[in-house]
Amino acid sequence: MAPPTPGLPFFRDIWLKLFAVALAVLLRLAVAGDPTVERGLHVPLEFENRPSSIEVLGDPPDTVEVRLRGSSGVLRRLETGDVAAIIDLGAERPGQRLFDMTEGRVRAPLGVEVTQVIPSSVSLLLEAEGSPRLVPIVPVVSGTPADGFMVGQVTVEPATVEVVGPLSRLRELTDAITEAIDVTDASVPIAQSVTVGVEEPNLRLETPVTALVSVDIVRAPVARTLSEVPVSFENLGPGLTVSLVPDTVSVSIRGAIELMRGLDAGLVDASVDLAGLEAGRYNLSIKVEPHRAFEITDVQPDFVSVWLR
Repeated sequence: MAPPTPGLPFFRDIWLKLFAVALAVLLRLAVAGDPTVERGLHVPLEFENRPSSIEVLGDPPDTVEVRLRGSSGVLRRLETGDVAAIIDLGAERPGQRLFDMTEGRVRAPLGVEVTQVIPSSVSLLLEAEGSPRLVPIVPVVSGTPADGFMVGQVTVEPATVEVVGPLSRLRELTDAITEAIDVTDASVPIAQSVTVGVEEPNLRLETPVTALVSVDIVRAPVARTLSEVPVSFENLGPGLTVSLVPDTVSVSIRGAIELMRGLDAGLVDASVDLAGLEAGRYNLSIKVEPHRAFEITDVQPDFVSVWLR
């Protein structure tokens, strides 16, 4: 094989060079042959360089629609991540601000022209961040326990949490809430770890927290009516006699079923107070003494006619 001809470097690897030139010409023709088209994309609206002391309020859109012009081949290969709508907050101060989205705030690849942004402007309310606020955690309970049972005491640990966000929203905040605890058809106590949060979307927990919520499921109280409860009297004046009409009443009570078993009318103390009354006829209210086993819900009748002679 003859050695390469000295003094003619241009002809070295001539076929590779001719192939590269031909490929470049073909690519140029292919691009030049693509028609110019327009395409619309929905891209996320991003905030850049937001100071830690500034909160974004208002109702900014999550995305903006961007109209782009370029060769059909280039636009066809575009993905959402190739185009960005960005508002730089680095030099902004608190207050109402209006940003023109057509002033270079949409970044697109080289060779792609941004022709329109919808909306063309975005209004933001920028507010100073307030100091963390400590608020109580309110457990949320949903559903109905099994028949004969009810929700008793509900506790949460921890009891409080720190919330951060815009100063104006923090001032209005009263509490944080938990994810709902479902007690549907429950007949025994429930303890569950749940997420804690706030309903105001512009506020957030300073540190993510889960809370242990304990829900006591207890026997539901039952109701009974005790008939012919005798009505007594007290503080009858000297030398007087008394007659009561009626001399018995019906007392409705409610309490835990295990405490109400065996109750009878004799365990209820109904009376009228005659202190300071002289001979005559009176309509007096009936007083029923509270009892540790039940609560009084109604007395019928709630007064009696009293004759003093």
